[in-house]
Amino acid sequence: MSERLTVFKTYKLYVGGKFPRSESGRVYEVTDAKGKWLANAPRSSRKDARDAVVAARKAFGGWSGATAYNRGQVLYRVAEMLEGRRGQFVHEVADAEGLSKSQAAEQVEAAIDRWVWYAGWTDKIAQVIGGGNPVAGPFFNLSSPEPTGVVAVLAPQESSLLGLVSVVAPVIATGNTAVVVASEKSPLPALSLAEVLATSDVPGGVVNVLSGRTAEIAAPLAAHQDVNAIDLAGADDVLAKELEVAAADNLKRVLRPQPVDDWSATPGTDRMTAFLETKTVWHPTGSLGASGSSY
Repeated sequence: MSERLTVFKTYKLYVGGKFPRSESGRVYEVTDAKGKWLANAPRSSRKDARDAVVAARKAFGGWSGATAYNRGQVLYRVAEMLEGRRGQFVHEVADAEGLSKSQAAEQVEAAIDRWVWYAGWTDKIAQVIGGGNPVAGPFFNLSSPEPTGVVAVLAPQESSLLGLVSVVAPVIATGNTAVVVASEKSPLPALSLAEVLATSDVPGGVVNVLSGRTAEIAAPLAAHQDVNAIDLAGADDVLAKELEVAAADNLKRVLRPQPVDDWSATPGTDRMTAFLETKTVWHPTGSLGASGSSY
């Protein structure tokens, strides 16, 4: 039997439900923890970032208008598909983060569980942070959360899959759409996750994944007038400050980097509520019957 040639994987961006190469044609080398070459990843340009924002905005109406229960089903489907490709992700995470196979397996399993966790929250978060408000007067006063819009997400640099899922899942669970900048050093698990999203009933444009130089891609996203919020999880202190200044010009919501010792710890609801707006509606109670009694 003749020896086979190795079939190397071509990694691509994920924008609008499709897998384009960077419009600039640029790539950069990705190496493992020991410096061994793994693959060439696309190096996104400003044009790629703008295209991703257009795709995210186009998808926002349908995704935010879907029922919370339906979004939960879709997120659970992501977990199902990720479970089916568990072996591939264990290999990629081990290479990316210099972990043993067993340690990488723990990270992948935690990432799968994280999708399930957020899937369960989609139709519950409104009850936790919304509700009826007591007011002095014949009115119903109801507050309910609504998604902010298009959110730019800088994925954590050090946690290539679990950290990534931990910042992306809460954004889309609450009805936002996302433009994700993968870990600059370890983008391959993020680019492979895009393939899972594409086969998991997630509508095209809800999540868009870019790889490349974090500072280069993040700058146009922070300044973009059609990006409503930005999560700076993957930015260092210097870059975070620059991006926060740029975001202030267009009144973006900004979630500054938060120190996370263990991405596998229960995350709580903070990352969901960070990108929700509260809408409060007043409605007169009216009267009941001829007596004029009210609710």
